[in-house]
Amino acid sequence: MSNPKQRFDPTFIVGLLIAFLSILGGLVLEKGEVRDVAQVTAALIVFGGTIGAVIVATPKSSLIRAAKRAPSVLWSAANDPAALIETLVGYAMTVRRRGTAAIEAEVNEIPERFLKKGMMLLVDGFTASEIRDFLEMDITLAEQEAHFDAKVFDAAGGYAPTIGIIGAVLGLMQVMKHLDNIQDVGRGIAIAFVATIYGVGMANLIFLPIAAKIRTQTSLAVRTQEMIVEGVVAIQEGKNPRLLRQMLEPFALAGSLKPESYAFHTPNARSTSRSTMGATSLAFQDGEG
Repeated sequence: MSNPKQRFDPTFIVGLLIAFLSILGGLVLEKGEVRDVAQVTAALIVFGGTIGAVIVATPKSSLIRAAKRAPSVLWSAANDPAALIETLVGYAMTVRRRGTAAIEAEVNEIPERFLKKGMMLLVDGFTASEIRDFLEMDITLAEQEAHFDAKVFDAAGGYAPTIGIIGAVLGLMQVMKHLDNIQDVGRGIAIAFVATIYGVGMANLIFLPIAAKIRTQTSLAVRTQEMIVEGVVAIQEGKNPRLLRQMLEPFALAGSLKPESYAFHTPNARSTSRSTMGATSLAFQDGEG
């Protein structure tokens, strides 16, 4: 199986461009001008204030990890579930015929980290339950890290609109100083509300979408990893390769991922998932028998 490479995913940038162009287009159609919302001071207040609030509220380690994860929204894993199934079925056929020692050298060359760990546990003689526990623990920890990273951007999405209101109030305070020149008051009030636009825009076009994208990517990665868990455990239990293929094929069906499964898995959800997987395995065992 080839290394699951990362490929550029333009959807985030395309969506952002569509949103910005739509908003600016609406402004122009209403006889406004782009320069009406191009206020450096408002951007400084909102962006700087939001980042500062996030830094205050977030531990240093979580902040650094979330910052490193942010660029991942521009990339997606080039996974091929069908190829992964063929790889696992191939290992199952080899182990069934010649034992785990026959794949020991090949396992060391597996580029995909999670699959490599599972197969090494298999080669090292761990039981099916031990393999499942080790791999499920990896999945749970990865989900928790993704959850904490997404929460950082959720927090930024919560702070930005409030900081925008602060910026608007500061602008209005400056306007109130010049009530003697009534001609400039209207324009000054309009400029003051630009900070609110920046705050709401940053929250709903940047920070919250990043958090949602992190959760979605994690859910998709978990689906692949759970397929690996079921495959490796089935190999260890000596299941027929044809049965293994039937067990794993639902993971590869494009329409099998229901919308609600994109939601982030909490630890309780992980337990439910384990129970479901266990029930599925028992059903296949009864069918095999």
